[in-house]
Amino acid sequence: MKKSRIKLVLILSAALLLFFTSLSIYTSYKKIIGTVEESIANQTLEAAKSIAAEIDMVAYERFLENPTKNKYYWELRSYLNDAREKLGALYVYTFNVDNPVVSTTWIVGHPPKSSLAREDFPIGEVCTVPEEQVNIAYYKKTTFVTDIIKDPKYGTYLTVGAPIKNEEGDVISYLGIDISVNTVNDIKGQVLKDNLSLFIFNGVFIIMVIVSFLFMQRWYQKEVQKEVGYTEDTYQAEIKALIASVSSLRHDFTNHIQVVHGLLQIGEPEQAQQYLASLNKDIQSIEVIKLGVDHPGLLILLQTKKLAAQNHAIDMDISVSATSFASIKTTDLIKILSNLIDNAIDATTELPEEKRRIEIRCEADEERYIFKIVNTGPAIKDDTQVFNKGFTTKKPEEGKIRGQGLFIVKEVVGKYEGKVSIYPSGEFETTAIVEVPIK
Repeated sequence: MKKSRIKLVLILSAALLLFFTSLSIYTSYKKIIGTVEESIANQTLEAAKSIAAEIDMVAYERFLENPTKNKYYWELRSYLNDAREKLGALYVYTFNVDNPVVSTTWIVGHPPKSSLAREDFPIGEVCTVPEEQVNIAYYKKTTFVTDIIKDPKYGTYLTVGAPIKNEEGDVISYLGIDISVNTVNDIKGQVLKDNLSLFIFNGVFIIMVIVSFLFMQRWYQKEVQKEVGYTEDTYQAEIKALIASVSSLRHDFTNHIQVVHGLLQIGEPEQAQQYLASLNKDIQSIEVIKLGVDHPGLLILLQTKKLAAQNHAIDMDISVSATSFASIKTTDLIKILSNLIDNAIDATTELPEEKRRIEIRCEADEERYIFKIVNTGPAIKDDTQVFNKGFTTKKPEEGKIRGQGLFIVKEVVGKYEGKVSIYPSGEFETTAIVEVPIK
């Protein structure tokens, strides 16, 4: 069930990542298109203002006095057609705005003998400029830009308009330029082509992010499995030790009961009492760890190590401060202490029983955790190599790998930017200290 939830979260995360990245690419695409249209409109608008400013005002005012196809009309039409050709525009023309709803054409720039120079452009024909832009021209007397216009007669285009002003600065007419949507699309296509590498990069980036995400997810799962496996192995070993100790105590208890029962049966109550008194002293000598440890994993570990020490006739003194050790993972805490305590037990058992002693201190201040293990036994002679992988002072045993414990301790402590040191504190005593910063 838990794995299913994790997979669902990962799938949703990947889907959201894909969605938002795709949305980003789409937004970039729309922004480029909008920028191209705006740029074309602004450039064409500047051209319209320039053409309107350069128009022959005397000829145009004479034409407006008598709006017919007279010589002024043809002069101005030639000028507008020349501007149209230079711009590559669909139409360049002047038009009249005398109301806020519709406008009418005056002069449309086309060559006299061109197929485009039809009688479809009579003076005074209703113009295709939308009412919204006509309203702007009528009331505000300023420039305007339309959206894309789809006209069944003249095609698809956008229009810009600029006022034509006389010598006194009064608006007497408007100049319009129609840009074919094909021209706009050609420019868009070229811009998109120039930005193709950007879209490809974004696409590759999406793929790389998703692949990296999946790779990290697989790596994380393996690391979690590895940590869980190590913790399981450690806990199973400790539980087996507890079961073995309980079985041993049960076996001894059965033997003691049989002895007491036998003494009573043969009528030796005094010897039975002496035997029970002796047994009571042995029971009193078995020390139990106080349950004042806030960390469950640490509590179990120390209980099993205490029993292991008692089985080897080792005097083990344990002191744990009232802290949860929350800034270090349980698996890492177990790796550090179990390896150090196991090494201490192994070293201590090389001495006679009366000299076997281990002291364990787990403390904390405002900045760090401090773990201190002191044990009797052969002192470390060269502490420069003890953390090397495979280094050991113990005799080799068949089927058992040596020299891994301290190497593991150093690796784990290094993850937390802590430090570990092991040094001889006497002729037959060794001290190991681990300091882990609280972050």
